[in-house]
Amino acid sequence: MCVNKMDEYSEINQIKTSKKWFDPPNNDLPAYDANGEMISILEIHDFPDMIEEYLIELDIRNYSQNTIKTYRSIIKNFHEYLLSDKELYDERRFLRSFKKYIQYLKRDRSVSQNYIYLVTVVSKKFLEFNGLYFLDEVKAPKRTKSLPKSLNETEVKQLINAFDHELYCENNFKTKTRLRNKLVLTLLYSSGLRVSELVSLITNDIDLEERTMRIRGKGDKDRVVLFDIDSNILLEEYLSSRESASDYLFVNRLDNPLTTRYIQVMIKNYAEKAGINKRVTPHILRHSFATHLLKNGVDIRAIQQLLGHSNLSTTQIYTSVDMGTLKSVYDKARM
Repeated sequence: MCVNKMDEYSEINQIKTSKKWFDPPNNDLPAYDANGEMISILEIHDFPDMIEEYLIELDIRNYSQNTIKTYRSIIKNFHEYLLSDKELYDERRFLRSFKKYIQYLKRDRSVSQNYIYLVTVVSKKFLEFNGLYFLDEVKAPKRTKSLPKSLNETEVKQLINAFDHELYCENNFKTKTRLRNKLVLTLLYSSGLRVSELVSLITNDIDLEERTMRIRGKGDKDRVVLFDIDSNILLEEYLSSRESASDYLFVNRLDNPLTTRYIQVMIKNYAEKAGINKRVTPHILRHSFATHLLKNGVDIRAIQQLLGHSNLSTTQIYTSVDMGTLKSVYDKARM
């Protein structure tokens, strides 16, 4: 499943730590057993239990399941690395072990700078949540702000209309499937939905007259998004032909909600059918939506609201405008 990283970064700072300037340092280390032997930090603190407690807290705070899955992987991988250190007795050795882990990730695993950033921030937040401040002096490295790729307007049309010549056929099930899939693509682009939001859509949340949908986004935050006239026409046709009793808008032949994985594979197939030689994902359609709005003069704060971003900086990363558009806006703004 595609995981959207920028959305993960925006959730990182939701967990606040309680450490104040007057908190005592971790001065009870090293610890010794009855024989005077130093005890490993991993024997003093139950890391598996601490990990589960932290993940439960993230879930309570409405972190997305994708984010929790990523955090679980990061923390457990770090814990497994720590298990190989037989001299993990105090804060200084713990800090050294963490730095060696980062070195291992960069040299042996060749991970990206953004992943190093994520490992650093998540590890610190996890430890601080459990009252351990071993990594206080560690500064998170700068992230590289690589822009996601987008489709141009022509490519979007080709993608959505890829199977139009097979849309209506004698096979009624295939016709309904093609219509459903075309609507999925249309809404992902015209409304800028996250794929997780799309598969959770309820029919009662759609207002055809107002051309709006109520979306339950990240952190269980509701927002209202718009859809265009083409989407409205498709929705009316889809709903009139729909025989499912499910509350979910998009279901499969077993009347179960579509999965994000199904939509990812479906989009890939449609892109191949349309002859688009680019990687196309639900997130790229969402990014294309934002980029095209910005290119056509929509204020970035309006785009932020439509996308459901809590921070404007996230919207700015998602949107890229070609130099020609920038020059045009610049020239029009000159006195």
